[in-house]
Amino acid sequence: MRPIEAPAWQSVKAGQSEMNLEALEGALGQGLVIGVLGGFRAILADFLWIRTNTIWERKDRAKLDSMVRLVTTLDPRPDFFWINGSRMIAYDVPNWRIREEGGYSDVPEERQQAIDLEQSAQAFDLIDQALEFHPDNAKLYLEKAQIYLNRLKDDANAAKWFLQASQQADAPYFAARIHAELLRKQGLDEEAYDFLKNLHIQLPNTPFAQKGIILERILDLEKTLEIPFWERFIPTE
Repeated sequence: MRPIEAPAWQSVKAGQSEMNLEALEGALGQGLVIGVLGGFRAILADFLWIRTNTIWERKDRAKLDSMVRLVTTLDPRPDFFWINGSRMIAYDVPNWRIREEGGYSDVPEERQQAIDLEQSAQAFDLIDQALEFHPDNAKLYLEKAQIYLNRLKDDANAAKWFLQASQQADAPYFAARIHAELLRKQGLDEEAYDFLKNLHIQLPNTPFAQKGIILERILDLEKTLEIPFWERFIPTE
């Protein structure tokens, strides 16, 4: 990244020559407000994200955490920074730490789980901060849901966050379907059945909604739950 870093930083400094990257990092790290940046905040955040990726490649986890927070402090508007920063913290850093302690074959399962929980908590904290700026952004709810599902194997909490994601205006259709599948995975077939029936009624008739798949799952649950045929779901459309 050096060929990109150098001209980018020179461009920023050309506008405010008194700025110094190391001083800026130190000031933000101490929680100081850098009001003098003005319109340069977005430019500098982009530049620091390049630095963050370099740090990520070096697997410098202490520096990575501080840089992610610097970038999101400078410019909290792009969800890209929040989402990719939380992924680094929740997925990559645990792998680094486990390898540092001997690798997956030598580190006890309990220790691996403790590391996953610790890093996920840091990622959740970052996403919670992001939600203060983007309370209606379904992608942030989905990110939290997927960390619970993929990293922590916590189906119950994953289901809750997929449900919250599905309730946002910009939610993808799959969020609600995954919520229902996670209910079934937990043995909550009646809850999944009721949820899917309501979902089928509410969804528009568009191929992306995949109402046919939802109906198949409803019919499957009716067999599992042994719903009497006179009580079974009748689609209105």
